[in-house]
Parts: sequence; C-alpha cells; structure tokens
Amino acid sequence: MLDNVEEFDLVIVGTGSGNAIPSPELDDWRIALVERDVFGGTCLNRGCIPSKILVHTADVAETVRHASRYGLGATLEQVAWPDIVERVFGRIDPIAAGGERYRDKDCDNITVLRGDARFIGDRVLEVGERRITGHQFILAAGARPYVPPIRGLADVPFHTSDTIMRIEAVPERMAVIGGGYIAAELGHVFGGLGAHVSFLLRGDRMLRNEDDDVSIRATELYRDRFDVITHTTGLEITHDGRNFEITGESDQGPVSLTVDTLLVAAGRHPNGDQLDVVATGVHTQDSRVITDDTLATNVEGIWALGDLTNDLQLKHLANLEAKIVFHNVQHPDDRRTIDRSMVPHAVFGSPQIASVGHTEREARAQRIPHRVATKDYGSTAYGWALEDDSGFVKLIAHAEDHRLIGAHVIGPQASTLIQPLVQAMRFGQTVGQLAHDVWYIHPALTEVIENALIDLDAELNG
Repeated sequence: MLDNVEEFDLVIVGTGSGNAIPSPELDDWRIALVERDVFGGTCLNRGCIPSKILVHTADVAETVRHASRYGLGATLEQVAWPDIVERVFGRIDPIAAGGERYRDKDCDNITVLRGDARFIGDRVLEVGERRITGHQFILAAGARPYVPPIRGLADVPFHTSDTIMRIEAVPERMAVIGGGYIAAELGHVFGGLGAHVSFLLRGDRMLRNEDDDVSIRATELYRDRFDVITHTTGLEITHDGRNFEITGESDQGPVSLTVDTLLVAAGRHPNGDQLDVVATGVHTQDSRVITDDTLATNVEGIWALGDLTNDLQLKHLANLEAKIVFHNVQHPDDRRTIDRSMVPHAVFGSPQIASVGHTEREARAQRIPHRVATKDYGSTAYGWALEDDSGFVKLIAHAEDHRLIGAHVIGPQASTLIQPLVQAMRFGQTVGQLAHDVWYIHPALTEVIENALIDLDAELNG
C-alpha cells in the first residue's frame, strides 16, 4: 500500500445515479463521494432533463407553425432564447448546487472530494493531491461525448451535448455530425427554434439502431424539415473565426457547407480509460467497465453501474442499477441481479420514438419464429384529432407462444404509449390477452395499441 492513503468504508466515483446510494442505512459508514464536475451527473445537468425541457419548447414552436392544419391562424413571433435558457437552467443549477451542499455540509459521514480521479495502484484512487482507498468501491463515472477523427475538427470551436444547450443565441445555420438520438433531439430543438439544420451522417439513415421501418420513417420526416446528408466521407472542417467550412463527399455529391455553429453528436464513450481502472485490475472493453449481472467487476469489492458499464446508457437503467448495487454492497451473500433484456428507451425528437425488445431485424437474425403487425395513428379517432399521417405502432410476437418480443412506436406520445407493452412483456402476457382482456379508453390514442394487438392476434391465429 502506498503512503498517506486515507481509508473509507465506501468510495463512490460519480454523483449521477451514484449519488442516490448514500442513505440513512449507511450513516455508520465512512463514505468518500468523488466528483470532478457538477453534482447530479449528465442527466440532470447536460442530458435528459434540460434537453427534454428544450424539446418541449421546440414542440410548442412547431405546433404554432403548423396551427393552420387545425383551422387556426397563428404565427411564431419571437424566440426569446435567453429566457428559455434561464427557464431550464434557472431550475436545474440550484438543484445541482443544493445536492453538493447537502452532501458536503449536512452529511457527517460523507467526505466530498472534487477533481479528476484515477487509480494509481491496487484499489488506490488519486483525487487531486489526495490518495484514498475503500473496503468497497462503486464506479459510476459515466461517459463523455465521442469526438470522431475528422480532419480539422480538433482545431475548431465545435460544441457537444455538454455545451450546446447553454450557447448565447439560436444559430442561424447549424451542422450536426451524427444521426443518433442526441443528434435527432438537439437538431429538433434548434430547428424548431429557427435554425437551418444540416445533418451529416456516415450511414444511410437517422437512428439506425431503431427498427428498420421506424428508422426509415424517421429519416423521411427529418428530410422534410432538414438537410440530411448521408454516406459522408472525407470530411474536413475549418473555422475562420466566425463560420465553419465543411467539405467532403456524400452519396448526394460533394459536401460544401458554411455554418455558424457545429454540433458533434456522434455518440458517447465510457470513462473507464480516464479513470484508469485497469491500474487496479478491473477488466474493460473499449473503456467500458465489465461487470457480471450483479454489477460486480472481476476485482472483489469493486462495483460499477450506469453509462460506465453498459452500452444502453439510459438514466432509468442506471437508477435501477444503483438500487441493485446498494443492496449488494450491504448483502454480499444475497446478491440481486440485473436483467437488461427488456429495457425500453425513447427518442424525444420529432417524431417521438419509443421501443422495447427485439427489432424485426434482430428477430430474423436470431431465427426467432415471429409475426408482425403495424397500425397507423391515422386509423384511430385521436389520430384524426392530431392530423397525424406518419405515426405508427409496430408489434412483433413470437409465433409459437404468442408473447410480444418487440414493440416500436413512432409518433406523438410514443414514450407514454409504449409503457403498457413494456409491462406486458415483463410479465409474459400473450397478444390475445392484451388484445381482448384489457380495457382501452375510447377515443384515447391508446386505441392504436389496441388495434395493432387485434391485428397481430389475427395474424398469429390465421
């Protein structure tokens, strides 16, 4: 052991979901809580919460712009961006500051350590000039924006999701590198608030990890609003002090863009490398900390959770993992496990998208016997009220036991509509039970779920 090492019962690295672990049950434990950035982690400060407030604002702006479809005359007269930013972060920043103040001042058994952390030996963590160890470690250090190796990118003042939500003004012209959920959501935000947005994609579609039918429809709808440039190669970026010049090739011909704002939204990279977990013997894969289904690493007494250890990178998953780790740290002989086979997710762009379980592509690849049914929003009364002609529900069931193995929704309220299907899959209900033994309120939008189930049940029994 190195000299001058402080010892704790528990060391927690990261104050996102990791900050939920210290509780009254651990008041007799000496705990070190390590954070290099703002308390609350990505979700609270620069991720799901501020972005969704901004998304709703953009949704309202788009509703105003398209009010004529409902027989209304309305115009969007002003986008007061400073007021919007204040509405978002005027609420969030005090929560982050209050969380840190509570842990630092009001919790006698907790020592808050600020700064970059890295392992420098066997179970020894260096934070600034202090060295600490613990009987147990919980690693919840999250992930960071991935910056692709594009020529010139390292030399220009681009934004990532960490910084873009606090810019001084809505851009006039904005380029987004990436076509995943972060790109889709933030592109919608700034496009909805008045920016001309161009997406630069390596592949052929937006949101390629979604079911193919959903991804294709989303790409069509984004192309209706934005420039979506696909199969980009050889990109090069320069900046003249005011504007970015982006050149390259695409399947649509040469790329030549001049924009005032550049957002890099090409994915996220786990922080295992920055934490240098290999120095304490923890196994990693591409900087992702590897755990078993109890969230234990290969090193006894070291646990990991959240974006640091799973590819899904979802806050609701990290919160559940924190609960499991909390139990397992206290009860090592009665460990609970995580099941990530049916984790739902949503994309809060425009259109909204939600999904759980297998895509049809995955079902085919795994040779699962299956049947599929699709139902348009426009086939229901509430779909008529929404004037929606693009949203749909796609359901996938096992052809033999008639249980749902996948559900995909694209359109308004998708993140809410998916929930009863998540529960059905979790508790093993059959399509027939869902189609015929459950009440669906008329004329709520949930009727599109009901009608898709009825069609799928007929397909299974046809």
